[in-house]
Amino acid sequence: MKFVDRFLQRWRIRKVIGFIPENAWVVDIGAFHGELFQSLGTSLAKGFGVEPLLGKTLESERYGIHPGFFPDTRPNDSGTWDAITMLAVLEHIPEKQQAALAANCLDLLRPGGRVIVTVPSKAVDAILEVLKWFHLIDGMSLEEHYGFQPSNTPQIFAEPGFRLLLHKRFQLGLNHLFVFEKRPGGGV
Repeated sequence: MKFVDRFLQRWRIRKVIGFIPENAWVVDIGAFHGELFQSLGTSLAKGFGVEPLLGKTLESERYGIHPGFFPDTRPNDSGTWDAITMLAVLEHIPEKQQAALAANCLDLLRPGGRVIVTVPSKAVDAILEVLKWFHLIDGMSLEEHYGFQPSNTPQIFAEPGFRLLLHKRFQLGLNHLFVFEKRPGGGV
């Protein structure tokens, strides 16, 4: 990961960290090497990360990061997690898999639990291609963006039983932050 990749990653982490409660159980989809968990520090009670680019499981005192794709790789304990994060991940999920992703998030979360998502605007793809061409970023699987429209995000999570708490733009309007909450009594 290059400096610009890390800078953008840290910016996304700073945007979402305030929406994760103290002593939280957190599932991080697209966890890379656990940077979100490391940023949470002692406010993280338990973490389960999923990372398709990982060769073997990484274990820490408070979290583990597992190779694979969500929801095939996920925790077994349904209804106990406080938050699920997807930072620059949803645009990599093919449309036909998005409903299963949202339903599995609903299953894992306790009532009132949150899904916290960042997703870039479509214009970002062209910017990232230029940055990649100049070797300023690694690109992080740009070929998987599938033309995702950020405006589709609320519908993906409304279907199984989430309510939208917040949608705002950041990084000069080039990125979106969505926070969803599992409705009380919601379940799969």
